[in-house]
Amino acid sequence: MQERVNEEIRQDQQKPSQEPLLRLHDSAVVRYLYLAAGFAALILAVAGIVLPVLPTTPFLLLAAACFARSSKRFHDKLLANRIAGPIIREWTEHRSIPRKVKRWVYLLTALSFGSSILMMPSFWHQLALGVLGITLVAFIWRIPVRDSHTSP
Repeated sequence: MQERVNEEIRQDQQKPSQEPLLRLHDSAVVRYLYLAAGFAALILAVAGIVLPVLPTTPFLLLAAACFARSSKRFHDKLLANRIAGPIIREWTEHRSIPRKVKRWVYLLTALSFGSSILMMPSFWHQLALGVLGITLVAFIWRIPVRDSHTSP
């Protein structure tokens, strides 16, 4: 395993990377820590798809950042994903999200927080979820939108 990681590092250092943010760490121990953190973030991102309060996109971006420091192979696989890849590229290149994705985020946030609020028996829990939902929407509102026809 160690030889394969070292060979991957040597190959990466010999040829220029197409991804400017892909920069593997020099230490094998730190690369393994980044790799473990990347998989943990990826698992949380997948869990965020079905859990109402757990966000998906921040964990997906964290996984991409961790893989960029630990493994070219996993980083490339994440970028090649038909759903996650364009979102990650948009964020890393332009620090924005597509308008269509933002609309979906608003809709899914409203549905998940709305249903969660309706299921809570306590007013204080409902209020806490409402405040959390409004805070999340305000945070998402601040993220810039770049239309697909907009030049970089």
